[in-house]
Amino acid sequence: MSRRPADLHLLLDRASTEPLNVQVSRGLRELMRTGVLAPGERLPSSRALAAGLAVSRTVVTEAYQQLYAEGWLEGRHGSGTFVADVGHPEPAPGSMPDAGAAVPERPEPAFLSRTEARAAGLLDLRPGAPWVRDRDFAAWKRAWRRAADHPPDDDPDPRGLPWLRELLAGHLRRARGIAVRPENLVITRGTGNGLDLVAALLAAGGRAGVEEPGYGRARSILRARGAEVVPCPVDREGVLVEGLPDGLRLLYTTPAHQYPLGGRLSISRRERLLAWARATGARIVEDDYDAEFRYDVAPLPALYGLDPERVILLGTLAKTLTPDLGIGWIVASPELASRLAELRRVLVDRTSGPVQYATAVLLENGDLDRHLRRMRLEYARRRATVVEHLGEWITGDTAGLHVMIPLDAARTDRVRAEAEARGVLLEDLTRYTEVSSSVHGLMLGYGSASPAEVRRGCEVLAELLRE
Repeated sequence: MSRRPADLHLLLDRASTEPLNVQVSRGLRELMRTGVLAPGERLPSSRALAAGLAVSRTVVTEAYQQLYAEGWLEGRHGSGTFVADVGHPEPAPGSMPDAGAAVPERPEPAFLSRTEARAAGLLDLRPGAPWVRDRDFAAWKRAWRRAADHPPDDDPDPRGLPWLRELLAGHLRRARGIAVRPENLVITRGTGNGLDLVAALLAAGGRAGVEEPGYGRARSILRARGAEVVPCPVDREGVLVEGLPDGLRLLYTTPAHQYPLGGRLSISRRERLLAWARATGARIVEDDYDAEFRYDVAPLPALYGLDPERVILLGTLAKTLTPDLGIGWIVASPELASRLAELRRVLVDRTSGPVQYATAVLLENGDLDRHLRRMRLEYARRRATVVEHLGEWITGDTAGLHVMIPLDAARTDRVRAEAEARGVLLEDLTRYTEVSSSVHGLMLGYGSASPAEVRRGCEVLAELLRE
């Protein structure tokens, strides 16, 4: 049953210069934000609300469209317009619990999965996850139907499906500006799987460098394969070439968007890094985890394109499409790709055939390219919201799906704890560092949150930072 227009208590100021549709959307947003309109509650039809407010139907339709775009509303085919579930609303005035009232204990944030965070009522703005709730469902179903038409392969190619490698080579030429052929590619189950194969082949028993601060899972994978992991210093432009330790056999780096600080490796520093690799004989493992998403200039060409012999590129669709697909790739010289493929055969390491077929269909039909273009716009809108509210405090906002908020250690702990107490879950740098660091701060990820959630989280964080 839907609310009657009279129950919404929307007051319009017809003498105001603010358009009526903006007043309606603002009023409804406030009712949802404070919990007066609960998640799942049905709103009046645009015709009924327009009649109740004595405005044109266009006014209400435009207000509803704005709230749909922000994520506050959702439509159910043939059923009407409903309030979306965007997490716990802010309590209405007078509804705060007494100081002595028991507050349900939340699990420790460091150990929460994203599902547990949602169940605990937290607005999860930790980095590392994309938006997966908006995709072309018809294209998705079409790809899996076609994949189901192919019988299981009794002797799968350890390099990956030839058809997929050919299509992926074209995609990487378009999206990443690198000259790639099918023989340069090995299809994996994701970046972690790709790094594991490279580590097993090249890093066992040797020294492997990882950016500090940097991706913790890379350290774990390299250590599991018998490498001595060595921290390599970074600044806001990426890895410091002059600070690289001696004797590295392998260097894992994120040059397009350093994880977690967010810097990008400049052209001059890229050239120095490649000169270092040639002089020392080290290999560079380039993790291209979210390089497709840039907001200031076109995506930078991959480091691999400057020296295909010394650089190994790891890519994935985890950020572009969904981590649940479980597919990625290694780009390397043909000789190294052959050695990696042979290692896969020995290890009986395989990528699902149906997954490869479905991915190939998405590429062949142009569905993946269209999805990528759409998500660039979606993430750009979220990023604009972050900059609008937090622009004076953030760094690393020109690319990717997260930003960095540099703070001193004490303030980092305080702001993170106070944000969590207000229902907003952020991440600090401690899990990305191994040695005592002078770099502290918070990471805010906007990839997996709706536009309304991003705005609400930024408002909370901006208030805390101003305090």
